[in-house]
Amino acid sequence: MTHEKDRPTAPDPESVASAEHSGSGDSTATWPHRVRRKSALARGLEQLGRELTRTGFSAGPVEFRLVRPLEERDNGEQVLLFERRLRHGLPGLVVVKRLQTPASFRRRERLKEQVTLAFRLRHPAIAQVHHFRVIDGAPHAILEYVEGPSLDALITVAAMRERPLPPALAVYAAAEVADALHHAHTLTDPDDGGRPLGVIHRDVSPRNIRVERGTGQVKLTDFGAAFSKRVGREETPERLLKGDLMYASPEYLRGARVDARSDIFSLGMVLLEALTNRHLLGSWLLDEDPPREVAVTDMTADEEPDLPLGQVLALMKRLSHVDVERATARLPEGLRDILRRALQKEPSGRYATAEELCRELRAWLQALLPGYGRREAAEDMAHVIADASAMRELGEPLEGGLYPAGLDEHELMPDVEERSE
Repeated sequence: MTHEKDRPTAPDPESVASAEHSGSGDSTATWPHRVRRKSALARGLEQLGRELTRTGFSAGPVEFRLVRPLEERDNGEQVLLFERRLRHGLPGLVVVKRLQTPASFRRRERLKEQVTLAFRLRHPAIAQVHHFRVIDGAPHAILEYVEGPSLDALITVAAMRERPLPPALAVYAAAEVADALHHAHTLTDPDDGGRPLGVIHRDVSPRNIRVERGTGQVKLTDFGAAFSKRVGREETPERLLKGDLMYASPEYLRGARVDARSDIFSLGMVLLEALTNRHLLGSWLLDEDPPREVAVTDMTADEEPDLPLGQVLALMKRLSHVDVERATARLPEGLRDILRRALQKEPSGRYATAEELCRELRAWLQALLPGYGRREAAEDMAHVIADASAMRELGEPLEGGLYPAGLDEHELMPDVEERSE
């Protein structure tokens, strides 16, 4: 689920009290809302899990057993963790994503195209698609399981501890995603003379970026909203906006043609939030003269954003370079330069390729902490989780499973003293 930190929502007494208690007058403490919603969500997913457990399914010689539900998205898609068992071999974990059943021939063709695109993507920073099955009449994708939290969960616990993620961790993750996006953007079709497929992710958001606990490896997930310019492709029905629209580019929201630079804008929004605990469409845009909602008559959202769609459109329409300057004011100048360019409202002002953005992010990281990589990212992530674990009695991110059951803060970091010696 998407998070709502520092988004312009109508306050309620609980969030106001939490903000006052934290001493942060300009930050809405919204993670308690996520905990409140969790109980109803968990009940629905548990029911789905029981249904799948009763029916069971297999793919050739592989059998699948439900472990626990992970997520339910606003468009009705459900994500569950399964154990994959071979008749002769060791078990392993996979993610099973129960997709919406296509309501028309056009949408069925679109789903086939999504699967075809996903199978073509082979990159160490992209979670792989293993199988596609129809179970009880509903399509299910069987995906690589990433043993670690989403960036969404990490940003949430960073807000709980009232400090953003370590800059090195945030920049490292963004650089890895940029590298993955460059692979997708430049993918070609060998069956069509190497013609570019023109893949655009269109849902680059914190929920679709995960970091493995043990290795620190970053994985970009869920190309379910992906677009391709491949000839003959069935595109999304007219003006149906896919993905988490809180991270959508201006041109995508207004229905203009999109290319790789749309994903670059979205990644810039993600990086900004990871570095500041503030969303680009945050409350500072509503300080004075809030924009009126834009009338929504020719488009629909596949998933309802955290704000009304008309308000998202109005905020993005009003967004200017002044807002970007304000949002990045406390960041080091080198990072500000990168974000200024990635968050240009007009695509022509942004990085031309995700490769160029990746190169600049890695150069900045190398200058800050030479040699920073997966191991250091895993250590930084463990520190963030350990810091927030002291507040676990108040709740945890909606994703759940972030804190190992029964462990206290010092037990989460058993090798801290050893590393510091």
